[in-house]
Amino acid sequence: MAVSAALQRSVVSPAGRHSASVVLLHGSGDTGPGIRAWIKQVLNQDLAFQHIKVIYPTAPARPYTPMRGALSTVWFDRWKISNEGPEHIETIDSMCHVLTDLIDDEVKYGISKNRIILGGFSMGGGMAMHLAYRYHQEVAGVFALSSFLNKTSAVYQALQKNENVLPELFQCHGTADELVLHSWGEETNKMLKSLGVATSFHSFSNLNHELHKTELEKLRSWIVKMLPEEIAVSNG
Repeated sequence: MAVSAALQRSVVSPAGRHSASVVLLHGSGDTGPGIRAWIKQVLNQDLAFQHIKVIYPTAPARPYTPMRGALSTVWFDRWKISNEGPEHIETIDSMCHVLTDLIDDEVKYGISKNRIILGGFSMGGGMAMHLAYRYHQEVAGVFALSSFLNKTSAVYQALQKNENVLPELFQCHGTADELVLHSWGEETNKMLKSLGVATSFHSFSNLNHELHKTELEKLRSWIVKMLPEEIAVSNG
């Protein structure tokens, strides 16, 4: 399914000079404004920074097999919500190309790829891992909240023959998640670590498939660590 139009996006602009960007991808059936509002509700404020722009794109509606082909705002299709079986690689790759346009827009604004972080919640985190580790290994980092990759993921296949330095991965997962099992996220983390990715994995007791304030505060600190504010150099 070709997606030609630019993605709609909700943007939180930096308070000061823009020198880095975060692309945050929502979960299945959500929207950019939807996850932005959810984060704001959990944190009691926007995820906002002095120097970092936060971009929340919205996936175009497409038929989604786990919903019997009903239209849903999903980044890609999947045969079922499971870490077993093949990935729907055609729709994953198609969306990687669309999201590359969004990254290219940031580069045109003067933000180099090593000043961009890609991440997301649930399916959005899975999408971010494909986008970073298969297409944009120069980015500063990747985060995945309540996310996983299939056991035979194309990400693993790509990294088996990789010699580049890879972006660091920040992962969080609730131990009580009944939709995306905690073990799936843990296995994803261990597999990526074995393939040369520097990873961290934060478990949250009794957390289901949802966001948590402590989780978002840890994420915020990690983003600032990976994308520190640049000191402006004066020529005077």
